Amino acid sequence: MKKLSYALLFVFLITLSACMGTENEFDGSKNITVYTRDTTSGTRAGFMEGIGFSEASQNDSILVQGFVIKDNTGIMTSMTTDEYGIGYVSLSSVNQTVKGLYFNGVEPTLVNVINDTYGLKRPFMWMIRAEGDYASDTVEQLVNAFIAFLSTTDAQDIINNNGAIGLPSTLSWDDIKAQHPVTNQNNQGVVVRFGGSDSIQKVAEALTQSFASKAGNFTAEHDHTGSGDAYKRTQDPTVKDTSVGKDVGFSSRYFKDNEKIGVDSSDMGQLAWDAIVAIVHLNNPVSDVTSEDLKKIYSGEFTTWNELIK
Repeated sequence: MKKLSYALLFVFLITLSACMGTENEFDGSKNITVYTRDTTSGTRAGFMEGIGFSEASQNDSILVQGFVIKDNTGIMTSMTTDEYGIGYVSLSSVNQTVKGLYFNGVEPTLVNVINDTYGLKRPFMWMIRAEGDYASDTVEQLVNAFIAFLSTTDAQDIINNNGAIGLPSTLSWDDIKAQHPVTNQNNQGVVVRFGGSDSIQKVAEALTQSFASKAGNFTAEHDHTGSGDAYKRTQDPTVKDTSVGKDVGFSSRYFKDNEKIGVDSSDMGQLAWDAIVAIVHLNNPVSDVTSEDLKKIYSGEFTTWNELIK
């Protein structure tokens, strides 16, 4: 009787194992579901330029038919459920719920971005309102102090700890704090508005949380809607003075020439580097793609996963 029980248990385990294997089997003949950001996205610009498909940065018509537009969070969420999807996000967003793909044989890591071996790299930029164009002198002084803070080792440590790559610095906040006396007063009740690229949101929130405690505990209000809004909401007269206007805007790409017209060079700059990572579902057996592979996927030349599985 006991032998029979063991035999039945063995059969049960074999059957369960077979069923689980069937459920997890990846069907390479399935069509690739292509996810992308919209044409205002700095992530899209950096990705398309990095794979040699820069003409697709601003042009949906040359992308594969049936592509899906999502924001950074939407693409991350989709890759946890869409077994046959592919998208791209900021390196700082990648976690264990998705698979980040090697690019041209190089793993997407901070170390490989810093040593310049990982190719899909783009800048994190900031832009502020013009001098005198703030809700109050206190807000303007806090913004100027924050921009100064970005160039310190304190800020670069925060940037590095939140998935981006800080710029070289030798100054600490203590070295320059005396130049910004506004940070010594009680600023509770003062609101400073931040926005722009949603790829930078995680880094920006970490930076403002740390800086607020060093600057009289002002309130940092975040509303991140895309790189294109870094300019619009700080400089564009039709937008900046509306309810969505911002004091500091972030872009995950270099500012375009038309976005720099009339903007003083001291009102914009770079705070970090970031990498862009192509991501897929955890069940996807593909682990490495080339720039040519990605261009063929996004142009529609590759349509099924069998063309990528090697």
